[in-house]
Amino acid sequence: MKKRGEGGLVFSTEQGRMCPDCREPAARCRCGEATAPAGDGVVRVSRETKGRKGKGVTLVSGIPMAGNELKAFAKQLKARCGTGGTVKDNIIEIQGDQRDILVPILQEKGWTVKKAGG
Repeated sequence: MKKRGEGGLVFSTEQGRMCPDCREPAARCRCGEATAPAGDGVVRVSRETKGRKGKGVTLVSGIPMAGNELKAFAKQLKARCGTGGTVKDNIIEIQGDQRDILVPILQEKGWTVKKAGG
């Protein structure tokens, strides 16, 4: 990621508006499109408290979705659990220990699911 002071081409008289990150014309820019991460085909559900002042969250990683599709799926999972959460780096974080609720939901989708960690 570039810093603000580094500058960059934002307009060209030949091409029009330019993306400052990839320096492609805005019509051909692919910076905003996320691709599904290549994984081993296993969805892992784990619990973590590290760096959260003792508050536990459930992490769901390895889902073969990306971008808005992953965010919409995370919203469905949060609604089923009745809690909040977020998506960071293609990993869904759901507040609390929700592993017992999430594993059957993910298996219904036809994915191989493993409980990871303790």
